[in-house]
Amino acid sequence: MEIHLTVLLSLAAVWLVAGWLADGLPRLDHARALRRRTGWVLALTLTGLGLTAAVLGAGLSSAGATPADRAAAGLTLAVAPALVVAACTVRRVRRLRAGAGALSSAPGTPAPHGLRASAAHPLIGLPVQVTGLVILPAVAAASAPDLLSGPGVAGPAVTLGVLGVAAIGVRHALRHSRLVERAVPVRPASPRAAGALHV
Repeated sequence: MEIHLTVLLSLAAVWLVAGWLADGLPRLDHARALRRRTGWVLALTLTGLGLTAAVLGAGLSSAGATPADRAAAGLTLAVAPALVVAACTVRRVRRLRAGAGALSSAPGTPAPHGLRASAAHPLIGLPVQVTGLVILPAVAAASAPDLLSGPGVAGPAVTLGVLGVAAIGVRHALRHSRLVERAVPVRPASPRAAGALHV
């Protein structure tokens, strides 16, 4: 197995596991479990960011067609979602972990709907999952170079990727919206508003 394929496989595994764990955050209904899971997501996300930056830096500093150059070339699509992860996701996961930590002193403390709604925010799971997904074409190209180079393959692959990302984004947005609605307290209707207007 070539070195750049090993590097890309390792990066894809880190990002995909982080995305899978982030996707399960809103389903956790205890604060202690939510705090533990956000710790894993934060550790894997920071590891993925560090490895991605290291591979891109090694590719930029080397000249010629070295394995570092080939691995860095495979990560060009992952730069934009990785920047979103660094700018938005890490901060949100840290805040979520702090919020769950404040409630996790007792083992059975339930996670409130507001905390679960924060865990379901699209900027937590979506950028991490997209980063993992956009590394997969580079892994496929490195393992089978003729697979994506044929005529008529690029168009359907891009269309499929865009539809997949859009479906994941809509799913995150709907789940976040549903949990936000549960977190908003129901205000009782005023009995005076239902009666006749008194002057």
